[in-house]
Amino acid sequence: MAQDASSANYLHESAYADDRVQILNDCNTFGIFSRSGDIFPGARKAQGIFHEDTRYINHLELRLENLPFILLSSNIKEENEILSVDLTNPKLKLKSGTVVPEETLHVRRSQIVMAEKFHERIELENYGDITHTVKLSILINGDFSDIFEVRGAKRAKRGTLNKPEVRGQNQLLINYTGLDNVMRTTVLTSEIDFTFDKKESILYYDLTLEPQNPVYLNFSIHFIKGEVEKEIKKPKAFHVIKEELMPDIESTKSLFPDIFSSNERFTHWINRSKTDLASLLAETPHGKYPYAGVPWYNTAFGRDGIITALQVLWVAPQVAKDVLKFLAAHQSTIEDAEADAEPGKILHETRGGEMSALNEVPFKKYYGTIDATPLFVMLAGAYYSRTGDLQTIRSIWSNIEAALEWVDKYGDLDGDGFVEYKHKAKNGLTNQGWKDSYDSIFYKDGELAEPPIALCEVQGYVFAAKIQASKMALHLGKSELFLKWKKEARQLKMDFNRAFWDKEMNCYILALDGNKKPCRVKSSNAGQVLYTGIADDSKAKLVAKSMTAEDMYSGWGVRTISSKEARYNPLSYHNGSVWPHDVAMIAAGMARYGCRLEAVKLLTGLFDASHFIQLQRLPELFCGLERREREGPTSYPVACSPQAWAVGAVFMLLEALLQIKIRPEKKEISFFKPILPDYIKFINISGLAVQKFKIDLEITNYEEEEMFSVNWKNQPPDWKLVVIK
Repeated sequence: MAQDASSANYLHESAYADDRVQILNDCNTFGIFSRSGDIFPGARKAQGIFHEDTRYINHLELRLENLPFILLSSNIKEENEILSVDLTNPKLKLKSGTVVPEETLHVRRSQIVMAEKFHERIELENYGDITHTVKLSILINGDFSDIFEVRGAKRAKRGTLNKPEVRGQNQLLINYTGLDNVMRTTVLTSEIDFTFDKKESILYYDLTLEPQNPVYLNFSIHFIKGEVEKEIKKPKAFHVIKEELMPDIESTKSLFPDIFSSNERFTHWINRSKTDLASLLAETPHGKYPYAGVPWYNTAFGRDGIITALQVLWVAPQVAKDVLKFLAAHQSTIEDAEADAEPGKILHETRGGEMSALNEVPFKKYYGTIDATPLFVMLAGAYYSRTGDLQTIRSIWSNIEAALEWVDKYGDLDGDGFVEYKHKAKNGLTNQGWKDSYDSIFYKDGELAEPPIALCEVQGYVFAAKIQASKMALHLGKSELFLKWKKEARQLKMDFNRAFWDKEMNCYILALDGNKKPCRVKSSNAGQVLYTGIADDSKAKLVAKSMTAEDMYSGWGVRTISSKEARYNPLSYHNGSVWPHDVAMIAAGMARYGCRLEAVKLLTGLFDASHFIQLQRLPELFCGLERREREGPTSYPVACSPQAWAVGAVFMLLEALLQIKIRPEKKEISFFKPILPDYIKFINISGLAVQKFKIDLEITNYEEEEMFSVNWKNQPPDWKLVVIK
């Protein structure tokens, strides 16, 4: 069966993981570099600098006397803002006949991606005792490939790549006229003059390196969609660029409290996750929206944004507010089969590249998701419970009502009370849950399920959406809607536990097909059912036990499907891999039903995995192979990293163990039977937003005495702290 032309289903011809790359990202722009700070072209490489779903630079290579440098070190700064690379020279024989011994010259590259630009400072220092005149070169080119081309899509025709243009002696333009009649231009502007070899596409700098006298070279690259200004100013000094960058970084990070624990590595994991998530928060007219992940999903996704907002809601409620406003503004108001859109439906994804503009892929503004709409309502209710911000709920109330009307009118295709999907768009997603690979939903024998398909976790999302909506309706004085949605949620819970429970499996089935034939597959979807509260208490305990059994739990996390299933493949995208966000939602569900030790096990597995991963940055997913002693998890070759809901997982996991609830309507912060693993003795949270106040919490775990204490500072007036042990 052919794969979908979808965001998850192109055959990934462009594996970059083995290249040990470094990544810089800022909103709509990101760069994937080799560890040397170079970008190498190649059919199977995804290196490059991308802007709005187009690769503007596919070759950026620094050389000295036409030879590559020797790599010494390569590091991303803690704030994610700078790639710092140290290089040295190979043995050189200059045209003058002078020999420069190996490791005589030191080169430091500092690179920044910021505000739709790339900036680099190159510092060269001669540690020898002879002055050398050398030729430094930069091989540069842009292929302007659409992100879907980089991922493997084949196009019948492309636009025109124009010849490079040199303006003066310090500016280079490389541009491409797309089939969408849009000019996309890469503009390199240098602080000092260069010469340019048009045939080889190489910039040359003639530099004199005196002993112990550093030479600096700054250049900037602008990525322009549309008309290019006649004059682009020379690049600013690098220290000025850094200074301009920091206020935005600090402003974004201020959305989150500071969290410090007794375990240094756990603290680093949290701080790295906060920094990564901050780097993915893109400014929009509706606030900051968490882009899904680099490189494949560096854009707004409905489901990903909502789940990320849910993960960090307890620590950063402003993220949820901005996500709600953005998605409300992009909610569909029309039926459009080519975009899988219907009135009230919430966006799946939006794209800005040439192929989307030409409808070669359907993702310019695409609505092919079954779960984003109920998740939107879930988030709205959870946000209100966390903040008491009724004004925001009023402002999007029509969107909430439209979303629930979509659930009943369009989501329930056959009127049986369950929400199903069947795509309409020609090149749209076949599967429209979070596991949207074409082969991710199947029967026990491995045969692919026939649509329309009702996924188990989606029924949970609908249940939770109606529960949350009924609570919001009550606060808005809409008693009829309160009673209606509460009644519908109660009925759905009864119907779900009857139709989706399998006594033989002791677990919820994966899905029902269009003929209500069950997909009797043990999957992590069943674990997510617990997160929504739709599971009967007795069944929830059995599901929790099932999720931590050997066939589901790899040692690092819960596999997407059991190792005993027909389509199990630990190296696949959705049929046996481990996804951190999935694990976090399952752990939160376990804790909700009192399965606290199981939740600790899931947190510990991911924490252990983070020790083996560069920067402790959990990727989108890793392979579901069984954990091996003194080895880390097996990487999935084209996993996004950073990925919003992967780096957000630690916050949801911590919330699950603490069982912290911030309740403005009661003016109360409560902890219900909190638990921490034995490797965490205390956690301090500073600057936690509680309405207009910022509070500090000190949480201490006295494991030997089986005691758990919570103290707070800066408590808001009339608020109380409740700890139920």
